Amino acid sequence: MDKYDVISTIGKGSFGLVKLIKRRSDGRTLVWKEMNYSRMSAREKQQLVSEVNILRELNHPNIVRYYDRIVDRKEATVYIIMEYCSGGDVGRMIKKKKKSKEYITEEVIWKIFAQVVSALVECHSHKGGKVLHRDIKPANIFIDSQKNIKLGDFGLSRLMNEDSEFAQTHVGTPYYMSPEQIQ
Repeated sequence: MDKYDVISTIGKGSFGLVKLIKRRSDGRTLVWKEMNYSRMSAREKQQLVSEVNILRELNHPNIVRYYDRIVDRKEATVYIIMEYCSGGDVGRMIKKKKKSKEYITEEVIWKIFAQVVSALVECHSHKGGKVLHRDIKPANIFIDSQKNIKLGDFGLSRLMNEDSEFAQTHVGTPYYMSPEQIQ
């Protein structure tokens, strides 16, 4: 914790907080996802460990980069330190365009699509087993300072190894699920 300075809170969700931080050693701006695990079930704690392990193994230009994790046992809090995507997320981009009654250009749409597919190819061909993201939605697709797309938030992801036949649970954001899954 003493390696970083907290700048501000930039996100909040059911999982916890996302804070903008600065690494003291080199002044690099990063984020940490701060999650208190004191009230989590055993299954939720296991999912948190799984998210950290999956992020640590994925290294691709279109996946949010993992840097470190800190476990504060006294406060029962885990901090996942990751790349900061200063362009926000695609969900915010869509809302902003809708509010200003503008369209996202076809060129930008194709770039987003191609880079998300590139990230998914990496996930699905991962040498340690296929990684299923299971929560792809505009709010989990981030934009870096160079306007490159980064797939993030692997909180619901699952690693499928050679013993796994298929994922049997239905998880994710209902708005982005097919009608067949919801039924």
